[in-house]
Amino acid sequence: MKKYYLLLLLLTGAFVSKNFAQQNSDDAYTKPLVDVLHAVEQRFNISIRYPDSLVNGKTLTYADWRFRADIDETLNNILTPLDLVAAKTDPGKYKIKAYEYYRTSVEDGKAKLEYLSSKYHDKQSWELRKDSLRGCMLSALQLSPMPPKPTTAPIISNKRKLDGYSIENIAFEVLPGVYICGSLYQPINIKGKIPVVLCPDGHFGGHRYRPDCQRRCAMLAKMGCMAISYDLFAWNESLLQFNEADHRRPLAMTVQALSSMRILDYMLALKNADTNRVAINGASGGGSQTMLITALDDRIKLSAPIAMLSCYMYGGCPCESGQPVHLCGGGTDNPELAAMAAPRPQLIVSDGGDWTDHVPQIEFPYLQKIYGYYNAAGNVENNHFADEGHDYGPNKRQAMYHFIAKHFKLDSTKLLDASGNFNEHGITIEDKKALYVFGDNGERLPANAIHGYDKLEMIFNELKKQ
Repeated sequence: MKKYYLLLLLLTGAFVSKNFAQQNSDDAYTKPLVDVLHAVEQRFNISIRYPDSLVNGKTLTYADWRFRADIDETLNNILTPLDLVAAKTDPGKYKIKAYEYYRTSVEDGKAKLEYLSSKYHDKQSWELRKDSLRGCMLSALQLSPMPPKPTTAPIISNKRKLDGYSIENIAFEVLPGVYICGSLYQPINIKGKIPVVLCPDGHFGGHRYRPDCQRRCAMLAKMGCMAISYDLFAWNESLLQFNEADHRRPLAMTVQALSSMRILDYMLALKNADTNRVAINGASGGGSQTMLITALDDRIKLSAPIAMLSCYMYGGCPCESGQPVHLCGGGTDNPELAAMAAPRPQLIVSDGGDWTDHVPQIEFPYLQKIYGYYNAAGNVENNHFADEGHDYGPNKRQAMYHFIAKHFKLDSTKLLDASGNFNEHGITIEDKKALYVFGDNGERLPANAIHGYDKLEMIFNELKKQ
């Protein structure tokens, strides 16, 4: 028995020596990340998928010291120092991806919203919070002070008259040599002052040329509004000046915010514009812009962010969170930005297929609380489509039409079908080239147009010196 015990000690020592020969105080117990992940799989009987580019070549100090009894805590200890996260895809299966600064867990998002909500208890304390956020947000966007407005008139082309509405292509010079293109839809017969509706584009295939966007703007025009859809920065015709990669750089968020304000300047100067009935609505990235512009600009009287509001998702693109807007006030989130609309009418449209899945339980009650400070809880509504996904589909559009018609007092009875829905039949879906401002190949791009993100940065650097 004694000889057997000594043999066991020798074998154990050899195993320890072999497995920990490379771990000592000089190299801080360093191991390749790939080896650590394999050890995690074996210990917890799970499988882990990952792109080789995220893992290969990375090492981890004090690797074996990071293991805990819980798998999630273990993965967090291993991956956090490397700006990586593990998402559970199925029972016993995980996928590693790069750390997403714009996304947290539902639980963390809810906890942060509860913390923010504890900072104010009445209209006065909320107004102080809102004012401090607005000033900081404008500075974070590099829009305080606001850049001088170019004096050039918008470029307008190819006006078409269709069934009850017209369309014209339009481009705005929002900064010297920087153009944003859009499509302006108006009723054929305009009588008196009519509502203005901004429709910023989101991150959907087909851009503002896609059928659902054309239907939405045409329907708003037939309802009696002037509606304008316009491009994201470095998308669509903006690619005549910038590269696709520029859309995911910080100034994209700034240019997009500035574009909405410049377009609003123009729209409200039109003789038929009703400055008391001004709305903004958009989905996904357009929903992010909807919340942001409403928070910053009191000229917006009604807002409808679609498929975007979330306490745990800030927007998956730097054009939504690339500037430190969400760091203002010691840290804020999109529900606080949406709350800055109060007491102005606001429709929140959510669904069960994306990060808006918890709106009825978490974000909407928070907004009702803020609107309650103004005795205006009835001004904020939530239409939740639990069986739908991330889009601006027919049901979401119907919710927006009815909300705008109600608050802007539009007589739309002739536009409703037997079931009470707005009838979108008969709207013409045009080929995207019909909506181009600068020609099929950009041949009409103005001569002063700048090219490249470096030139855009130069403009802002010059503005800072003024």
